[in-house]
Amino acid sequence: MTCITGFIGAVPTINRDAFVDHSRLAADVFRGHGLASAVEGWGDDVPNGEVTSLPGAVQARPDETVVFSWYRWPSKSAQDEGLRRGMEDPRLGPDQNPMPFDGQRAIFGTFEPLFEIGAQQPGGYFDGFVIPVPKTARDAFHAFARACDPIFAEHGAVWIMEAWELDVPDGKLTDFRRAVAAKPDEAIVFSWAQWPDKATRDAGNARVMNDPRLDGDGCPFDGSRIIYGGFSPVLQV
Repeated sequence: MTCITGFIGAVPTINRDAFVDHSRLAADVFRGHGLASAVEGWGDDVPNGEVTSLPGAVQARPDETVVFSWYRWPSKSAQDEGLRRGMEDPRLGPDQNPMPFDGQRAIFGTFEPLFEIGAQQPGGYFDGFVIPVPKTARDAFHAFARACDPIFAEHGAVWIMEAWELDVPDGKLTDFRRAVAAKPDEAIVFSWAQWPDKATRDAGNARVMNDPRLDGDGCPFDGSRIIYGGFSPVLQV
């Protein structure tokens, strides 16, 4: 089964081009070490929340933009070996490819695809989500996604992924668990939905909100702690 490495970070907005260049070189290097695909999303519509939020998750400053990104690998073992070899590759050293953001506040984790509908298309616009779900509710969440995600597709989404945590490490400053105030008995879901463009996303989400089939009954997680935002892809490999 394929494996996903999910990332969230905060990048100084003035460093957008440097971030794209950094990400492109990193993806090229990791492709040589087994990476299958990569997407880097630049924050466009990322709200602050009362309880949790993407900006709060990475302690984003007013002059920073949140990024939401992922790598996809053929397997968990391919990811582990590919990341190890990539991090040892001199092309990714600080002299050749310095980080244009604060890596100490970046969040990362490993996830396995749980439910996927549609397929990636070039360009477009992405909604990214991080969701805390009780570990005992994995099957219930799977059933929830199977019922709800096709409705999003009816309203214009072209690709939806729901990925369940495999390895979500604790961090010194930030991490996925703190990002959603996860409880000890909860797992992290890393999820995204691709739309053809932002206008289709805005219209589609508005229709979804009024769709009687999505009335919130049977939701197997605490929706008040979801973090989410809209992103423009700046790199698709």
